[in-house]
Amino acid sequence: MVNLKEENLVFSCETGNYHTFCPISCVSWLYQKIEDSFFLVIGTKTCGYFLQNSMGVMIFAEPRYAMAELEEADISAQLNDYKELKRLCIQIKQDRNPSVIVWIGTCTTEIIKMDLEGMAPLLEAEIGVPIVVARANGLDYAFTQGEDTVLAALAQRCMTTDKVVSTQNENDSLNLEAADKEKTTSVNNNSLVLFGSIPSTVASQLNNELKKQGITVSGWLPSQRYAELPNLGEHVYVCGINPFLSRTATTLMRRKKCKLIGAPFPIGPDGTRAWVEKICSTFGIIPQGLEERENNIWEGLEDYLKLVRGKSVFFMGDNLLEISLARFLTRCGMTVYEIGIPYMDKRFQAAEIALLEKTCFDMKVPFPRIVEKPDNYYQIQRIRELKPDLVITGMAHANPLEARGITTKWSVEFTFAQIHGFANSRDILELVTRPLRRNQNLNSLGWENLVK
Repeated sequence: MVNLKEENLVFSCETGNYHTFCPISCVSWLYQKIEDSFFLVIGTKTCGYFLQNSMGVMIFAEPRYAMAELEEADISAQLNDYKELKRLCIQIKQDRNPSVIVWIGTCTTEIIKMDLEGMAPLLEAEIGVPIVVARANGLDYAFTQGEDTVLAALAQRCMTTDKVVSTQNENDSLNLEAADKEKTTSVNNNSLVLFGSIPSTVASQLNNELKKQGITVSGWLPSQRYAELPNLGEHVYVCGINPFLSRTATTLMRRKKCKLIGAPFPIGPDGTRAWVEKICSTFGIIPQGLEERENNIWEGLEDYLKLVRGKSVFFMGDNLLEISLARFLTRCGMTVYEIGIPYMDKRFQAAEIALLEKTCFDMKVPFPRIVEKPDNYYQIQRIRELKPDLVITGMAHANPLEARGITTKWSVEFTFAQIHGFANSRDILELVTRPLRRNQNLNSLGWENLVK
């Protein structure tokens, strides 16, 4: 239950199942982002049916992904996996000529212990096309972690560059002032790489926001083309734009020795401002005009804010965007009763959690309860008791809740919508207010007139 006297966010963990899409759905947006790629999903017919239904049918363009379907003989290890994958990859090379082929492992490849990492380098040497292995299977907590797995695998393929530092003679002594100057110069010479898959237009918007502050983004992971993957190393600062990329962040820090900028995520005007400010502070830059920029965006959202102000919302948990969305909606004037989330890396989301606490304090609203791995049966009981105005939930629970008179919104829609940066804040509120506006219109019409 929400307690007005709570001074900190309350975290709890239940033992519910992960009610979420399969992570192989990440193929649907990654193959569009990496324009010269081809994704080969290695799994059963069930995986193929899921991709076919969840991603729809493209009429005017053939998508750059395919299924390598494992038959019963494959699963019982009676066939040679290497020969079959070689045949498929050669056909892909002849038909599509991609710059990189990404093998997406599934639950089946995990269960039968298929050695994809062992086969990929051998086949890559044979056909002359880079093959990246990513195990984006149903053992993950949320479907968005499929992207996390692919980006972590791509990070391993980035070139590592050693920083060349010009030093004076070892016998020379530097005074404190000179040392501080050298330290400042060293920070300014570091490059910035952003990681997270978003449309090119949104990436350009974020690049421009940083450029206004005198910061140039040296690269993105993923890049639009495989050959444009950024150089990484000790001199590179990295910053994420999505809260579900903790595995990628760990890979960048541990394997590539990059420095992670722990910032809130650029979702909503408040999050975008905090994100830019944290990057600026890392590079020793005083940000200019951000407060005015944020205020202008809020003024432009007033028509939507009137609809959500004073309303309540309940997150059942699905895509790992819940903390960021809850923080933004709290700033919009909503009360968040509960934030259900399948899994949360508190280290990677530390800055976002801190901003959520500050936002609740500033808006004078109760701190929401954060439930990791929520049990949906308990959640439904809490929903009935709290009676929120809106429940943001996975597709599996939306219709049953609607049938019980509870207004819902599919959480998966926030994954596919453009929600990052100052300019896309309206898109978030457009999604949130759509069911509220629908109910408002139905009530104004009256059920009797609707039936007639």
